[in-house]
Amino acid sequence: MSGIVLSASVRQNLLSLQSTADLLATTQNRLSTGKKVNTALDNPTNYFTAQGLDNRASDISNLLDGIGNGVQVLQAANTGLTSLQKLVDTAKSIATQVLQAPAGYSTKASVDVTGTGAGTGTVTAADLNTGKLAGSVITFTTSTGSLAVTIGATFATGSGTATVSSLDQLNSVLASNNVAVNATVSATADSLTFTSTNDAASQTITTSGTAPTGEGVDIKGTTTATAGTVTAAVADAASQTIRANLVSQYNNVIQQITTTAQDSSFNLKLTFNETGKSTLTIQGVTFDAAGLGLAPLVAGTDFLDSGSANATIAKISSASNALRTEASTLGSNLSIVQIRQDFSKNLINVLQTGSANLTLADTNEEAANSQALSTRQSIAVSALALANQSQQSVLQLLR
Repeated sequence: MSGIVLSASVRQNLLSLQSTADLLATTQNRLSTGKKVNTALDNPTNYFTAQGLDNRASDISNLLDGIGNGVQVLQAANTGLTSLQKLVDTAKSIATQVLQAPAGYSTKASVDVTGTGAGTGTVTAADLNTGKLAGSVITFTTSTGSLAVTIGATFATGSGTATVSSLDQLNSVLASNNVAVNATVSATADSLTFTSTNDAASQTITTSGTAPTGEGVDIKGTTTATAGTVTAAVADAASQTIRANLVSQYNNVIQQITTTAQDSSFNLKLTFNETGKSTLTIQGVTFDAAGLGLAPLVAGTDFLDSGSANATIAKISSASNALRTEASTLGSNLSIVQIRQDFSKNLINVLQTGSANLTLADTNEEAANSQALSTRQSIAVSALALANQSQQSVLQLLR
């Protein structure tokens, strides 16, 4: 081919035709791929910058799967908390029924304390400091402390001591010191009758001077007063049957609380960026019955009176508050995760748009270029033909 001699005009037209063909091939490649930068040779800066943006978008997209799974886990946990709250409310409703049930005892425990002093007169509700009760000291002992009450002419209170002159003052002092008995003036001369309150109807009254257990109270005359024989509480069989049934219902709910808590347990650590530096750890909580401070009850021991029911209701209220607090915390974390999920989606879109701006071709422009280059190519072919006509003229002379 090196021996072929082309005229300058033919060579120039041939080069122009080759250049047009190269441009047309480039334009057609851009139209077919939709990109103006397909390799690093097209534009190294744009190519590698776009590749970095695409890689980061891909990394964040992979993290979105974990974030989405975290959202579902948190929603499941929130559903579990809602179910636990309903179960706790049910347990509270059962305990409240105890307060509405008939009295658990037909007769409450009581004891008479009789004055043995030298005074004269008749004891009345308005004036206890008369007759043989004048100056007497009666000591009330519970599992949490003791109270020494002096029957006197004035009213005064101190730490573990009090002086009273009327029945109202005596009952006020007993209530403020959590001694669950009510005092009345006995039909027996110079005597006061102490009877268990409705809330503590199941308690035992003793007169030994020894601190009792549970809701019991020991009542002892320590100065010029003597405690008589204790009348024990008498349980109402029908009422206690109802209460035992409520204990069974309550225990069934407690069991459901434990199984529901196990089904909705979770521990999460979510990563929000490709470097692993932005994370959120959500620690699960133990909210089975024991974790909420709730335990099964025992028929014949619990729900015997309003006091035991109120103690259970107090524990249930505490459990309910714990659930509400955790639900609030879980809701905040769920909101954070959803916000980060939306942010990641938007960031991926921004990165992909940035990459596209660097590499995508303008199809309208490339289509116009293709038409123009096709026309130029046709013109170049015609020009090449014209350049060859001079040589054809020489051929005609030789003929």
